[in-house]
Amino acid sequence: MMIRQDGRAADKMRKIEIVRNYLKYPEGSCFIQLGNTRIVCTASVEDSVPVFLKGTGIGWVTAEYGMLPRSCQNRIPRNKDSGRTYEIQRLVGRSLRAVTDMKTMGERTVWIDCDVIQADGGTRIASITGSFVALVDAFNKLKNDGLIDEIPIKDFVAAISVGIVNKELLLDLTYEEDSQAEVDMNVVMTGKGEFIEIQGTAERQPFDKQQMDKLLELAKKGIAELIDIQKNLLKDIL
Repeated sequence: MMIRQDGRAADKMRKIEIVRNYLKYPEGSCFIQLGNTRIVCTASVEDSVPVFLKGTGIGWVTAEYGMLPRSCQNRIPRNKDSGRTYEIQRLVGRSLRAVTDMKTMGERTVWIDCDVIQADGGTRIASITGSFVALVDAFNKLKNDGLIDEIPIKDFVAAISVGIVNKELLLDLTYEEDSQAEVDMNVVMTGKGEFIEIQGTAERQPFDKQQMDKLLELAKKGIAELIDIQKNLLKDIL
Protein backbone atom coordinates (compact mmCIF):
# COMPACT_ATOMS: atom_id res chain seq x y z
CA MET A 1 0.00 0.00 0.00
CA MET A 2 1.46 3.32 -1.11
CA ILE A 3 2.39 6.15 1.24
CA ARG A 4 1.08 9.45 -0.06
CA GLN A 5 2.76 12.84 -0.19
CA ASP A 6 1.11 13.90 3.09
CA GLY A 7 2.19 10.65 4.77
CA ARG A 8 -1.19 8.93 4.78
CA ALA A 9 -1.80 5.34 3.81
CA ALA A 10 -4.03 4.79 0.78
CA ASP A 11 -7.08 3.97 2.91
CA LYS A 12 -6.67 6.82 5.42
CA MET A 13 -8.53 10.10 5.51
CA ARG A 14 -7.07 13.52 6.09
CA LYS A 15 -7.41 15.08 9.53
CA ILE A 16 -10.93 16.42 9.98
CA GLU A 17 -12.22 19.12 12.32
CA ILE A 18 -15.81 20.36 12.62
CA VAL A 19 -16.74 23.30 14.84
CA ARG A 20 -20.45 23.78 15.59
CA ASN A 21 -22.11 27.21 15.95
CA TYR A 22 -19.17 28.87 14.24
CA LEU A 23 -21.01 32.12 13.43
CA LYS A 24 -23.26 34.28 15.59
CA TYR A 25 -26.21 35.09 13.35
CA PRO A 26 -27.30 32.00 11.36
CA GLU A 27 -29.75 29.54 12.90
CA GLY A 28 -27.11 26.88 12.27
CA SER A 29 -23.46 27.05 11.25
CA CYS A 30 -20.22 25.15 11.32
CA PHE A 31 -16.61 25.32 10.21
CA ILE A 32 -15.25 22.17 8.60
CA GLN A 33 -11.62 21.47 7.83
CA LEU A 34 -10.61 18.40 5.84
CA GLY A 35 -6.84 18.48 5.49
CA ASN A 36 -6.14 21.86 3.91
CA THR A 37 -9.71 22.31 2.66
CA ARG A 38 -11.64 24.75 4.84
CA ILE A 39 -15.31 25.67 4.49
CA VAL A 40 -17.88 27.66 6.44
CA CYS A 41 -21.38 26.18 6.23
CA THR A 42 -24.45 28.08 7.38
CA ALA A 43 -28.16 27.23 7.58
CA SER A 44 -30.65 30.13 7.43
CA VAL A 45 -34.39 29.71 7.94
CA GLU A 46 -37.01 31.65 5.96
CA ASP A 47 -40.77 31.50 6.55
CA SER A 48 -41.55 30.93 2.88
CA VAL A 49 -41.23 28.20 0.26
CA PRO A 50 -40.89 28.06 -3.52
CA VAL A 51 -44.11 28.68 -5.47
CA PHE A 52 -44.62 24.99 -6.25
CA LEU A 53 -44.84 24.20 -2.49
CA LYS A 54 -47.10 27.06 -1.32
CA GLY A 55 -50.13 25.79 0.56
CA THR A 56 -48.86 22.22 0.78
CA GLY A 57 -47.48 22.38 4.32
CA ILE A 58 -44.22 20.97 2.98
CA GLY A 59 -40.85 22.65 3.47
CA TRP A 60 -37.73 22.94 1.34
CA VAL A 61 -33.97 22.70 1.78
CA THR A 62 -31.73 24.26 -0.85
CA ALA A 63 -28.07 25.23 -1.13
CA GLU A 64 -25.66 27.76 -2.55
CA TYR A 65 -21.91 27.23 -2.93
CA GLY A 66 -19.04 29.59 -3.62
CA MET A 67 -15.28 29.93 -3.40
CA LEU A 68 -13.50 33.01 -2.11
CA PRO A 69 -11.24 34.67 -4.69
CA ARG A 70 -8.00 33.38 -3.11
CA SER A 71 -9.29 30.08 -1.78
CA CYS A 72 -7.00 28.35 -4.28
CA GLN A 73 -3.63 28.98 -5.94
CA ASN A 74 -4.93 31.42 -8.53
CA ARG A 75 -7.49 34.16 -7.92
CA ILE A 76 -11.08 33.35 -8.86
CA PRO A 77 -13.15 36.36 -10.02
CA ARG A 78 -15.70 37.25 -7.35
CA ASN A 79 -19.36 36.38 -7.97
CA LYS A 80 -18.56 34.55 -11.20
CA ASP A 81 -20.71 31.44 -11.10
CA SER A 82 -19.89 28.45 -13.27
CA GLY A 83 -21.47 25.17 -14.30
CA ARG A 84 -19.36 23.53 -11.59
CA THR A 85 -20.83 25.89 -8.97
CA TYR A 86 -24.41 25.05 -9.93
CA GLU A 87 -23.63 21.33 -10.04
CA ILE A 88 -22.18 21.37 -6.52
CA GLN A 89 -24.94 23.40 -4.92
CA ARG A 90 -27.59 21.14 -6.46
CA LEU A 91 -25.69 18.13 -5.11
CA VAL A 92 -25.58 19.60 -1.60
CA GLY A 93 -29.31 20.39 -1.71
CA ARG A 94 -30.26 16.92 -2.96
CA SER A 95 -28.12 15.24 -0.33
CA LEU A 96 -29.71 17.13 2.56
CA ARG A 97 -33.27 16.79 1.27
CA ALA A 98 -32.78 13.03 1.10
CA VAL A 99 -32.49 12.85 4.90
CA THR A 100 -34.98 15.60 5.80
CA ASP A 101 -38.68 15.07 6.59
CA MET A 102 -40.16 17.95 4.60
CA LYS A 103 -43.61 17.59 6.14
CA THR A 104 -42.37 17.73 9.72
CA MET A 105 -40.27 20.85 9.08
CA GLY A 106 -43.36 22.79 8.01
CA GLU A 107 -43.81 25.30 5.22
CA ARG A 108 -40.45 27.04 5.48
CA THR A 109 -37.14 27.03 3.61
CA VAL A 110 -33.68 26.34 4.98
CA TRP A 111 -30.97 27.98 2.89
CA ILE A 112 -27.61 26.25 3.11
CA ASP A 113 -24.59 28.41 2.19
CA CYS A 114 -21.20 26.76 1.67
CA ASP A 115 -18.34 29.24 1.46
CA VAL A 116 -14.96 27.75 0.62
CA ILE A 117 -12.19 29.78 2.22
CA GLN A 118 -9.40 27.38 1.25
CA ALA A 119 -9.52 24.54 -1.28
CA ASP A 120 -7.30 21.48 -1.56
CA GLY A 121 -9.66 18.93 -3.06
CA GLY A 122 -12.95 17.57 -1.76
CA THR A 123 -14.82 20.85 -1.38
CA ARG A 124 -18.15 19.36 -2.42
CA ILE A 125 -17.91 16.37 -0.09
CA ALA A 126 -16.80 18.55 2.83
CA SER A 127 -19.68 20.93 2.08
CA ILE A 128 -22.20 18.09 2.38
CA THR A 129 -20.67 16.71 5.57
CA GLY A 130 -20.47 20.11 7.25
CA SER A 131 -23.83 21.38 6.01
CA PHE A 132 -25.61 18.47 7.66
CA VAL A 133 -24.30 19.63 11.04
CA ALA A 134 -25.43 23.21 10.37
CA LEU A 135 -28.86 21.98 9.22
CA VAL A 136 -29.40 19.94 12.40
CA ASP A 137 -28.50 22.93 14.57
CA ALA A 138 -30.94 25.12 12.61
CA PHE A 139 -33.74 22.61 13.16
CA ASN A 140 -32.80 22.38 16.84
CA LYS A 141 -33.23 26.14 17.16
CA LEU A 142 -36.68 25.91 15.55
CA LYS A 143 -37.58 23.20 18.05
CA ASN A 144 -36.26 25.20 21.02
CA ASP A 145 -38.26 28.20 19.80
CA GLY A 146 -41.41 26.08 19.77
CA LEU A 147 -41.87 26.31 16.00
CA ILE A 148 -41.58 22.56 15.37
CA ASP A 149 -42.25 19.60 17.67
CA GLU A 150 -39.33 17.42 16.60
CA ILE A 151 -36.15 17.64 14.58
CA PRO A 152 -37.14 16.58 11.04
CA ILE A 153 -34.05 14.48 10.30
CA LYS A 154 -34.49 10.88 9.10
CA ASP A 155 -30.82 9.89 9.01
CA PHE A 156 -27.27 11.19 8.96
CA VAL A 157 -25.53 11.99 5.68
CA ALA A 158 -21.90 12.48 4.72
CA ALA A 159 -19.76 12.30 1.58
CA ILE A 160 -16.22 11.39 0.59
CA SER A 161 -14.03 11.18 -2.48
CA VAL A 162 -12.21 8.09 -3.70
CA GLY A 163 -10.15 7.46 -6.78
CA ILE A 164 -7.47 5.54 -8.60
CA VAL A 165 -4.08 7.24 -8.80
CA ASN A 166 -1.12 5.43 -10.33
CA LYS A 167 -3.27 2.26 -10.26
CA GLU A 168 -3.73 2.58 -6.47
CA LEU A 169 -7.15 2.99 -4.84
CA LEU A 170 -7.11 6.08 -2.62
CA LEU A 171 -9.50 7.49 -0.02
CA ASP A 172 -10.10 11.24 0.38
CA LEU A 173 -8.13 12.78 -2.47
CA THR A 174 -6.21 16.05 -2.24
CA TYR A 175 -6.27 18.44 -5.19
CA GLU A 176 -2.94 17.14 -6.47
CA GLU A 177 -4.13 13.53 -6.28
CA ASP A 178 -7.43 14.42 -7.91
CA SER A 179 -5.67 16.17 -10.79
CA GLN A 180 -3.60 13.03 -11.46
CA ALA A 181 -6.38 10.47 -10.97
CA GLU A 182 -7.21 7.87 -13.58
CA VAL A 183 -10.62 7.53 -11.89
CA ASP A 184 -12.31 10.13 -9.69
CA MET A 185 -15.44 9.38 -7.66
CA ASN A 186 -17.56 11.29 -5.13
CA VAL A 187 -19.92 9.25 -2.98
CA VAL A 188 -22.78 10.44 -0.75
CA MET A 189 -24.27 7.99 1.76
CA THR A 190 -26.62 7.90 4.72
CA GLY A 191 -25.90 6.58 8.18
CA LYS A 192 -27.76 3.39 7.22
CA GLY A 193 -25.30 2.82 4.40
CA GLU A 194 -27.69 3.78 1.60
CA PHE A 195 -26.40 5.68 -1.41
CA ILE A 196 -27.73 9.14 -2.26
CA GLU A 197 -25.38 9.87 -5.12
CA ILE A 198 -22.38 8.35 -6.86
CA GLN A 199 -20.39 10.53 -9.25
CA GLY A 200 -17.72 8.43 -10.95
CA THR A 201 -15.61 9.40 -13.94
CA ALA A 202 -12.76 7.76 -15.82
CA GLU A 203 -10.35 10.65 -16.37
CA ARG A 204 -7.64 8.66 -18.15
CA GLN A 205 -8.37 4.93 -18.05
CA PRO A 206 -11.74 3.12 -17.99
CA PHE A 207 -12.52 1.12 -14.86
CA ASP A 208 -14.33 -2.17 -14.40
CA LYS A 209 -17.04 -3.30 -11.97
CA GLN A 210 -14.52 -4.93 -9.62
CA GLN A 211 -12.64 -1.64 -9.26
CA MET A 212 -15.90 0.24 -8.79
CA ASP A 213 -17.01 -2.13 -6.04
CA LYS A 214 -13.67 -1.69 -4.26
CA LEU A 215 -13.94 2.10 -4.55
CA LEU A 216 -17.44 2.03 -3.07
CA GLU A 217 -16.26 -0.12 -0.16
CA LEU A 218 -13.44 2.34 0.45
CA ALA A 219 -15.91 5.23 0.34
CA LYS A 220 -18.20 3.41 2.77
CA LYS A 221 -15.31 3.13 5.23
CA GLY A 222 -14.56 6.85 5.04
CA ILE A 223 -18.19 7.90 5.31
CA ALA A 224 -18.66 5.71 8.39
CA GLU A 225 -15.79 7.61 10.04
CA LEU A 226 -17.35 10.96 9.11
CA ILE A 227 -20.78 9.97 10.41
CA ASP A 228 -19.23 8.81 13.68
CA ILE A 229 -17.77 12.31 14.05
CA GLN A 230 -21.16 13.88 13.26
CA LYS A 231 -22.91 11.63 15.78
CA ASN A 232 -20.43 12.53 18.49
CA LEU A 233 -20.84 16.25 17.75
CA LEU A 234 -24.64 16.09 17.70
CA LYS A 235 -25.23 13.60 20.51
CA ASP A 236 -26.94 16.28 22.60
CA ILE A 237 -29.56 16.72 19.83
CA LEU A 238 -29.96 13.48 17.83
